[in-house]
Amino acid sequence: MLKKITIPILSTLMMSVSAFAQVPDSPVKVKLALITDQLSHPTAFAVTKKNPDLLFVTEQEGRIRIIQKGKLLEAPFLDIRKEVLKKEGYDERGLLGLAFHPDYASNGKFYVYCSVPVANPVKNQLDHQSEIREYTVSSNPLVADPAKMSKVLVIDQPQSNHNGGDLKFGSDGFLYISVGDGGGANDQHGEFGNAQNMTNLLGKILRIDVNKLPYTIPADNPFVGDANAKPEIYAYGLRNPWRISFDKKTHQLFAGEVGQNKYEEVDIITKGGNYGWRPIEGLHPFNEKDPQPKNPIAPIAEYPHPEGLSITGGFVYRGKAIPSLTGKYIFGDMMGPIWSLSPGKDDKWTRNKLSIGRDAGYWHVYSFGEDLSGELYVLTVILENTKGSLYKIVP
Repeated sequence: MLKKITIPILSTLMMSVSAFAQVPDSPVKVKLALITDQLSHPTAFAVTKKNPDLLFVTEQEGRIRIIQKGKLLEAPFLDIRKEVLKKEGYDERGLLGLAFHPDYASNGKFYVYCSVPVANPVKNQLDHQSEIREYTVSSNPLVADPAKMSKVLVIDQPQSNHNGGDLKFGSDGFLYISVGDGGGANDQHGEFGNAQNMTNLLGKILRIDVNKLPYTIPADNPFVGDANAKPEIYAYGLRNPWRISFDKKTHQLFAGEVGQNKYEEVDIITKGGNYGWRPIEGLHPFNEKDPQPKNPIAPIAEYPHPEGLSITGGFVYRGKAIPSLTGKYIFGDMMGPIWSLSPGKDDKWTRNKLSIGRDAGYWHVYSFGEDLSGELYVLTVILENTKGSLYKIVP
């Protein structure tokens, strides 16, 4: 199992990487504007073109909260706490992902990634199941009807951890889903683990078309027609891609990929790409007895565990308020530090620490968010009072 430490809930959810360029001594300075500190373990953030003044935040326990013009509304947008599996304390399960359909303004559809109990877990050798669900909003934009739900995709999970759990729509209109390797340590399931096993959906980035229920497979998915691979697979060889995001300008897909116990990494996900886990962790051999991937894709950055513990992932900044961050990938680690990655010559990226006015260890960085204008938000839990908080990154 992963090394457990006494920090709440997602503590070791995200682990792996070392910098490809030296981290400069002078950090980039930004400020954090508190939006609310009345959340509970915030895991995902989303906005819609239909209601741009509403910020939607998922809570791991099973609620979606709305922040309207800086005020957290008392009534949740959706409450499925009775259905979601999440235990108090250390746990990686729960309500983990949220994405609104590109045509939400006309069809009212949105999607969540959540953990649910499984019948006869011992007999079925499962811990739980991950469900991607579709919900529909009617006339009231502040309330979703929990009864208007359809299950899109159900994934068997052998362990409680390494669920991935992020959802993002690409510019192609398809839904991308990050899924971890099934948990435990060392990708222990099967002869060579799940991440290199193309007959299951674990340790992968998936891509599906949700416009016909439950879903269809995009015709250009890389393994369509391969009898030895699931057609939903878009990329593979991943341990626990906790948060994924698209660059608004380039449409590149970034992933914060949690490592085992030495390195955390950032990947740019490409169609059909193999990211090396379990034979490789970051840039380093991990299980040399496994068949080695022919063309593994290296991360664009990695950092060792003395600098962090579990990568969160983030977004490429495309806002206007902080020009010095434009085009840089802003990401963090569960243990508190936040960095920027700057693209350079020969595909080399330089990592810089952001000066945010908080010491590492003051909080846990659970996730990041991006609004319609490209401005970024940080979802945290403050350690001294365990409050779930949402901050906006400002000049």
